[in-house]
Amino acid sequence: MRVLVVEDHVKLANTIAAGLRREKMTVDIALDGAEALQRTGLTSYDVLVLDRDLPRLHGDDVCRALAGGEPRILMLTAASTVCDRVDGLGLGADDYLAKPFAFAELVARVRALGRRSTPALPPTLTHGDLRVDPAQRVASRGGQRLVLSPKEFGVLEVLLQARGAVVAAEELLDRVWDELADPFTSTVKMTVSRLRAKLGDPPLIETVAQAGYRI
Repeated sequence: MRVLVVEDHVKLANTIAAGLRREKMTVDIALDGAEALQRTGLTSYDVLVLDRDLPRLHGDDVCRALAGGEPRILMLTAASTVCDRVDGLGLGADDYLAKPFAFAELVARVRALGRRSTPALPPTLTHGDLRVDPAQRVASRGGQRLVLSPKEFGVLEVLLQARGAVVAAEELLDRVWDELADPFTSTVKMTVSRLRAKLGDPPLIETVAQAGYRI
């Protein structure tokens, strides 16, 4: 799941992002409303965690511009009255969370919105004797549990979700890594290589020349 945190308080934005990354999400940060619209125009996000009181472009205007589009919107605000919540939802937000909030609740709401932003998939992804449970972050082959890094698990999940279609390295980089990743490195190739080794024989991941990878 790829999340954009839109929050002008740098410390809070970094804290939210770090926490969501610990939950195995891919997270970028925008510090104002104008930057948020710029990023969503370039990158596909599943969920926006959107502060309402933003500089340059107010969170309400960001919400209006993106409502009904691909990313689901979780609006954050210090205002917590019923009227404030109604106003936020009326702008097109999918959910609303008042500050201060419990981080566990934020994670639960982001996950719930993420499930709504993508087509329904079976709770367990399978291919032959390979089984992947995205919710539990567990993968196994032939009944043996696989010890995968977060990036290896993310690559495997995206490839299985493609259901045999080719996934470009650029798409893997976009969906599994965040803005801190260097697009000019061989990080995707190296991760796929390690994943292949852990999956064992017979090989499951095919490299399609000048196109990408598929299972």
